[in-house]
Amino acid sequence: MSGRAPQDLELAALLRSMRTIAVVGLSPRPDRPSHAVAAYLQRQGYRVLPVNPAIDEVLGERGYPDLDALPAVPDAVVVFRRSADVPPVADAAVRRGARVLWLQEGITRPDSEEAAARAGLSVVSDRCIMREHRRLLGPG
Repeated sequence: MSGRAPQDLELAALLRSMRTIAVVGLSPRPDRPSHAVAAYLQRQGYRVLPVNPAIDEVLGERGYPDLDALPAVPDAVVVFRRSADVPPVADAAVRRGARVLWLQEGITRPDSEEAAARAGLSVVSDRCIMREHRRLLGPG
């Protein structure tokens, strides 16, 4: 598996410490991976904040056009966008004070990952947060 990830103990601690997760690129379509993952996270007790300028609401939560529009600072920012789209999202995650930048499976952007890590964020890339949660904590 490529990408950046803390060791399992740290990863499990990160997952346990999160309460609010901004999901960038969350689709309103139930057949899309971002929707399935966000719905899973909700079922595990996380508050999911949808970030997608094309939606008003999804999974019972108001949608926001970008991270700067969120009413609260998310603990984590989970990204479902192309790797090329990561830099402004990572910059916004740092600016907003998120603690974790999580790039979903297939998404890496080393320059943005390094910048976020230098700013103090824990960074996970090229990993599915749902798969890692199930593996480390089990479905709740």
